[in-house]
Amino acid sequence: MNLMKIFSIILFLFVTLVHLYASGKTDGKMRDLTKPFILLSLIGIYCFSTEKIVWTVVLALCFSWLGDLFLMGEGPVWFITGGISFTVSHLFFILSYLKETDPEKIGIVTVILLMILYFFPVLIIFDGLRPHLPKDLFYPMFLYLFINGMMNCFAIFRFLSFPSLKGIVTVFGSALFFLSDTFLFFVQFKKESRLKTSFSVMCTYALGELLITLGLIQ
Repeated sequence: MNLMKIFSIILFLFVTLVHLYASGKTDGKMRDLTKPFILLSLIGIYCFSTEKIVWTVVLALCFSWLGDLFLMGEGPVWFITGGISFTVSHLFFILSYLKETDPEKIGIVTVILLMILYFFPVLIIFDGLRPHLPKDLFYPMFLYLFINGMMNCFAIFRFLSFPSLKGIVTVFGSALFFLSDTFLFFVQFKKESRLKTSFSVMCTYALGELLITLGLIQ
């Protein structure tokens, strides 16, 4: 194991744990200080671990990093910009999964069932959020979470094409990413929600991105 890989792993663990502690304590200053380094260290873990760098993976992680930075800003403009950045990240993850997907091994029935599997939870989630969301954000946020669901579907398609431990890891990571975004929407907009802090958002997000990254290492 090379030194840069070890450094990236240690940095990821340190900044993530400190960030989660700060999230639980609602320490905004410490959260803002540590948040940018979570994805930067993940990019390091990927680049220093893989034998072949796949640039769609790097771009997916970079746009997630940009999304983190944008969401640190206050107001709807920063929130929308962060959402756009994460949407691009999901699309690059989909392209990364497609590189190891064989359409002939996935039947059309499987494709339809998986899309339905994610479409209905999105409907249920936004039915609960509807009274709390600004009208101009409702459909963009709905589309965003649906694209996240599609990213999950393509992770499953990849696993079904070539079943492996890496495939399972990526599927679980993608599911955690979906869960993290769901938590974020409730924390951000449903004030009477039981989710009062960003701890649950960042815990599922950091672990999800880590698992996706590990599952995509060549």
